[in-house]
Amino acid sequence: MYICRKIEELKEMNINSDINFLGGLADWHLVTAFIGNDQKKASFNPVASADFTVIKTDKSIRRYAKAIHNTLLHFSNKDMEALCRQLIRAKGIDSETLLVLFWNTAFNNQLFHYLNEKVFFPAFYSGRSGIKRDEVVACMDDLKQTQPVLREWSASTLLTTASKYLSLLKKFGLMEGSLTKTICYPYLSDEMFIIFIYWLVAASSMPNLLKSEWLVYGFTEIQPFIDRLMQKKYAIFFHITYTGNRLEIETQINYQNLYETLQ
Repeated sequence: MYICRKIEELKEMNINSDINFLGGLADWHLVTAFIGNDQKKASFNPVASADFTVIKTDKSIRRYAKAIHNTLLHFSNKDMEALCRQLIRAKGIDSETLLVLFWNTAFNNQLFHYLNEKVFFPAFYSGRSGIKRDEVVACMDDLKQTQPVLREWSASTLLTTASKYLSLLKKFGLMEGSLTKTICYPYLSDEMFIIFIYWLVAASSMPNLLKSEWLVYGFTEIQPFIDRLMQKKYAIFFHITYTGNRLEIETQINYQNLYETLQ
């Protein structure tokens, strides 16, 4: 069983509308306009971005720009930033970089992470076929008890956010379908498994990764995860200390050089 922090016990979560904006983002290649250079939000030129996206109005681009900077491309440390930037620069937006953006979105957006923890991952790890919008709405209704910001949201706003949350999971490649969305079950390639381990180490605030709230984002139950982690082919990338109830991982490659080493 995974051990996660109880987000609902936080005094107040930082809740915003980024899920709605990103769930409605029609052209994810706009992200490459931000990742191409180490630009600060204030220096981004929405007019120049017309070469990167089908979104043409300055107002629309600026609206999405804030969500992209705050949720997709905000980094808490240089290691996570180096990992994300090198991948998107090399690969653009594809199924694998979308997973990295999914991980980073969860790290940066507390509401998104909460819904993942309470709705998506319980359904995923129990082998369910899909998730209904009403389940997401019910989850946010429960969260209202401890989060004043959500109490200010109307019923229609909650419905919209629930729909956009499921749409965002679809954009990340974790659900498919239109009216009825079904769960996708990704298997991480060797390259993506290594990248996840590096992301997990950078994201986790405690040395014992078995207690990390981010372990569920590897899409694998704990024992198969440990079994794969112990394979000798990964030894050049990280050193492992595992004692049954404790897991520590020491990365061996500089984050700036990881993608190049994997090629």
